[in-house]
Amino acid sequence: MSQKLELLAPGGSVDAIKAAIVAGANAVYCGLDTFNARNRAANLSFDDLNGILRLAHEYECEVFLTLNVVILEHELPGMIKLLNKLVNTGIDGIIVQDLALFNLVKKHFPTLDIHASTQMTTHNEGQVLFLAKIGASRLNLSRELDLGEITSLTALSHDHNVLTEVFVHGALCIAFSGQCYSSSVSVGNSGNRGRCSQACRDEYEPTATGNKFPLNLKDNSAYFDLPELVAAGVDSLKIEGRIKGANYVHTVVDSWRKQINKFVETGKLLEDDSNLYKVFNRNFTNLFLKGDMTKSMFIDNPRDHSFTHANEKSNAISVVQIHDTQTALAKEKNEISAMVSEKIKYLNIEKHSLSIEFSGKLNEPLIVTARVRQAIPKDVEPLADQQDRIIVVQSDMSLIAAGQSAIDQSAIEKRFKSFNNAQYNIEGFYFSKLDDQLNIPFKELTVLKNKLAFLLNDSKEVIPAVELPALIQHPKVHTKPKLSILISDVADVHLCDNTDADVYFKLPESFKANDTKYIDLLLEHPRLIPWFPAVLIGKDYLEAVKVLEQVKPKHIVSNNTGVAYKAFEMGIDWIAGPFLNTTNSYALLTLQEELDCKGAFISNEINKNQIRKIKRPEGFKLLYSIYHPILMMTSRQCFFQQTVGCKKPSIEAGCMLKCEKATSITNVKGVKFAVDKQKGGYPSIYNHEQFLNAEAVKDFSDLFDEFFIDLTNIGMGSKESADKALLLEQFTQLVDGQFEASQALQTMVPISTRAQYQQGL
Repeated sequence: MSQKLELLAPGGSVDAIKAAIVAGANAVYCGLDTFNARNRAANLSFDDLNGILRLAHEYECEVFLTLNVVILEHELPGMIKLLNKLVNTGIDGIIVQDLALFNLVKKHFPTLDIHASTQMTTHNEGQVLFLAKIGASRLNLSRELDLGEITSLTALSHDHNVLTEVFVHGALCIAFSGQCYSSSVSVGNSGNRGRCSQACRDEYEPTATGNKFPLNLKDNSAYFDLPELVAAGVDSLKIEGRIKGANYVHTVVDSWRKQINKFVETGKLLEDDSNLYKVFNRNFTNLFLKGDMTKSMFIDNPRDHSFTHANEKSNAISVVQIHDTQTALAKEKNEISAMVSEKIKYLNIEKHSLSIEFSGKLNEPLIVTARVRQAIPKDVEPLADQQDRIIVVQSDMSLIAAGQSAIDQSAIEKRFKSFNNAQYNIEGFYFSKLDDQLNIPFKELTVLKNKLAFLLNDSKEVIPAVELPALIQHPKVHTKPKLSILISDVADVHLCDNTDADVYFKLPESFKANDTKYIDLLLEHPRLIPWFPAVLIGKDYLEAVKVLEQVKPKHIVSNNTGVAYKAFEMGIDWIAGPFLNTTNSYALLTLQEELDCKGAFISNEINKNQIRKIKRPEGFKLLYSIYHPILMMTSRQCFFQQTVGCKKPSIEAGCMLKCEKATSITNVKGVKFAVDKQKGGYPSIYNHEQFLNAEAVKDFSDLFDEFFIDLTNIGMGSKESADKALLLEQFTQLVDGQFEASQALQTMVPISTRAQYQQGL
């Protein structure tokens, strides 16, 4: 097999990364203690990262840094400071979610390699082209895709010099990554900020089917699907688990390394996957990959399944049998722990020690000798043949007689102390071989320092720090804010008659092949502006593109970057929808400069003060939703199999188009959530409250060009629906500056919240 196949391992702690390296990972992904989507992992300091880079590269293992969260405006200086440091390390790639980083890296840090995170919800052809255009070198495909979809998207990616990676082992989210707001809504901890509280693993009141954990999926394992993944052309096999420990990481990576080696050498697979069950798991499924989404993907227990599996494998039934089985597995777990500890204790990430000696005589060059000594871990004997690294540089000018002022040792130390950094600990400066009463220009000392920095940086030029100019707030496109509305039912088209607001029409997530229903509707009602959803997979993306091609609308709103890319190609004006999670000015610049975007919704996850800091690009509309159902999650799986039940054993092609079930689930705290399935839509869960934020109109009429209200029936569940015409009338008054309308709206929508506007990210 000539294809290069990367095994990509998680590293949530230093020990987990060491375990991945010794187990045979080709690459690891890890996060710092900021800007990454696994805040519950131990994560690394910047000094740790530099040590990990040295260690990993010694073992020919690459390191990718996760910066995969949305970024707030006030954090951009901190991000630039971090990028200025990263660009002078040996980091092999950064994994990102926020579109701002594409703009910043492309302009200011072009040597950094960008990988598109799973949080970018990549699942169709247009998104591949979008990511290729804005600078991604690889992308992580959505976990929900099947092998056929992975194959076609990988082929397209390769045509555009982009690599693909696929999660092959570890936890599964029931929601599309990047489109889950359940944690943000329920407890104020956003998954888009690495603070997911895993509401999908929560216990709920027993459903009609008797399930207490109706949203809890088994773990993913494609251990026996390796040949199909190789045939699909996938470049990287990614293991999930940055909150897992070293024992888990070593066991899983070691098992996958042996499986890959066996297949590469013989074309056959190992048949035994028992080691994977000896560490944390929720049992395993590969049915997303197979495109066969049955209720067997769920498990009504979010906790560790390893002991249950051991009982089942041993047919342990009696108390004695169960005790013996559990004791044996516990012993194996302890043995794994001891083995991993022994393997990694010799791996060292400590900073190297650096001593710097200055020597020279009158009319001779100033010589700087740097001695680099590798740090030795505690309780480990140094190797007998271990050699220090010696680096010698000398000045181009000769030392001269000092005259009035001799060269000052403290001034020299001041210029060279910057080497006491993430790479090195300076043991000391030594001057015994430098004669007294000599001098040399300070600029020559700077040249010497730069020569030494070059050699200490593996003979790579040190890239100077970038400082970003302050962005300015450009004028609004519309002096007076406008109102816009969203509908999804032909029966609501009449609302257009009573308003001069922009009227968006929500298109479905699934289309009947070659059905012109929505094309005909939009042609018949040219005032309706197409609104495209966040997820459009396979033929549904192609049908959505047909809408663009045949309707040729003047402008659209798209929550899907694939449709946005196609609109850009066709010269159709487009606005970035609220589910693109836009939270800062440089994300807006990426959209405008790369794809000629005309405007964007600012994320409803951020609060008043976080919104206030955003700077509008020139000629760019800013929009904000003040009334909508609060989406918590959207899934490719079925929420009804575990709640009200469904006679179909698995999701069929017609389910998306025909099913329109609705129910609710209530967690053990007594909070109820609406489970909603529209015709042509994915199953979704909504908060019991509507988002209603009249305050934003008062606060930001000078910032936003458009305030938006959602008048669809989506997400209503058992909630009573307010009269849409009356709602429209009151919101029109509000946006016109009649703020007393907010009291009427509060009466009309009594179950409402604007908590996100207050708490933010």
